[in-house]
Amino acid sequence: MSTQSDIREFLASRRAKITPQQAGLPAYGGNRRVPGLRREEVALLAGVSVDYYVRLERGHLAGASEEVLDSVANALQLDEAERAHLHDLARAAAKRPARRTKRPRGPLPDSALRVLNSMSDCPAFIRNGRLDVLATNPLGRALYSPLYADGSQRTVNIARFQFLDPAGRDYFPDWDESVNTTVSLLRTEAGRAPGDRELTGLIGELVTRSEEFRTAWAQHNVRLHYTGRKSFRHPAVGVITLDFDAMELPAQPGLTLTAYSAAPHTPDHDKLQLLATWAATAEEGARQ
Repeated sequence: MSTQSDIREFLASRRAKITPQQAGLPAYGGNRRVPGLRREEVALLAGVSVDYYVRLERGHLAGASEEVLDSVANALQLDEAERAHLHDLARAAAKRPARRTKRPRGPLPDSALRVLNSMSDCPAFIRNGRLDVLATNPLGRALYSPLYADGSQRTVNIARFQFLDPAGRDYFPDWDESVNTTVSLLRTEAGRAPGDRELTGLIGELVTRSEEFRTAWAQHNVRLHYTGRKSFRHPAVGVITLDFDAMELPAQPGLTLTAYSAAPHTPDHDKLQLLATWAATAEEGARQ
């Protein structure tokens, strides 16, 4: 991954999404040769010279001030995730420390595992920015059982399962949305941690082996993943749609605890209880 090309493609892709009408500019002339805004229109909206903006879009963000970056973000109508990603790219270009300077290594602290396992009624897991699943509670392991189908105790990776395992497509019924979410999270993490060799290796593997990943990666979408809904097609309970809430662990930069839940007295809540029964039965069978 090249920071300069990432900057160029990210800014160009965001510029292509904004029409003059959306930006409050008059659309002079007939046919426009470019989708979205022209570079000179972004420069006008950001309050910088055309030559300077062209230089930024060519990947030269290293000397850009926070104010200039915010002005460009405003001109391109970037959302919170896109704005943060632009600043991350600028840090990488300037070779300044990433937002997360200390990334956890080694086993998870016992306190985090106690919190995880105390959530007995909700599937929950802890992941890192590469989407490695580092720990689950029993119900989380049951929900993610297709990722552990080979019976090994290895660390599983959500993206690798989704794009490279034949079972991935069936497990995620809202396929297009799920693809965009997974790739956007990895693109966001790549901006935060450009020096993460394991992340670079994972992305390289997925780009090489999956055309769908490669296509989605080229769109340069990013997102923050705090709350929402997600569907799974589980082999024991069928399609189940759950609310999720994701919380970053303050003492463990780069780690996120995600918990799933369903509103009481709904079919999905009934399926969640069925999943718990299935998990308990499977655990009892394993002990015998």
